Parts: sequence; structure tokens; C-alpha cells
Amino acid sequence: MEVKNVVAALAALAQETRLAVFRLLVQAGPGGLPATQIADGVGIAPSLLSFHLKELLHAGLISQTREGRSLIYAANFEAMNSVLGFLTENCCGGNVCSPVRVPNCSEEGACS
Repeated sequence: MEVKNVVAALAALAQETRLAVFRLLVQAGPGGLPATQIADGVGIAPSLLSFHLKELLHAGLISQTREGRSLIYAANFEAMNSVLGFLTENCCGGNVCSPVRVPNCSEEGACS
């Protein structure tokens, strides 16, 4: 994935409502959701939702299809995985990564 695409995706997700919309669509799976259900799910007015959907569409993080009179939005899992892959491709110098253990430190500064 190109750097400009990763930057666009991260910029689109760097806003609370858009992040909530994207997470809701990820939870909904490949079938997606109509705009009315998305607005209800994140608790915003449909007129405000359209602005946020446009930003996610522009970043390539979601897709839009028409089913009759409804617009259905779905997470673009390929794009999501590409962003995650880009962020982790050089993780741990190419070695298998494991969660980092944060030491348990006391107020006196002793860490275990």
C-alpha cells in the first residue's frame, strides 16, 4: 500500500464519529448496513452522517452499493488489512512479534 493511501486512511479514522462508523461497519461484516442503521448505531443525524461516510469512501475504507432505494455501506476489509500490514511490516526487525510486557513499577521506582 502506498504511503499516501495509508495517510488518507489514518486521517479519515482520526475523528471520533468516523472511527465509530468504521468500527460499526467492521462489526456488521461484509454485508454492511444501510445508512439509516449506521446513523442509529452511532447516534447521529443522517445529514451529518453523509459527510463522514464521504470521508471514509474517499479514503477507500468503505464501499457503497445501492439496493433498491437504500445505500448500503460496508467496510473494505482489504484496505483495512493493507493499512495494518503497512503499519506492521517492519515490526520487530522482521522477527515474530509478541506483546510487550510493561514492567510493574512501585511508587518507589522498583520494577519487577
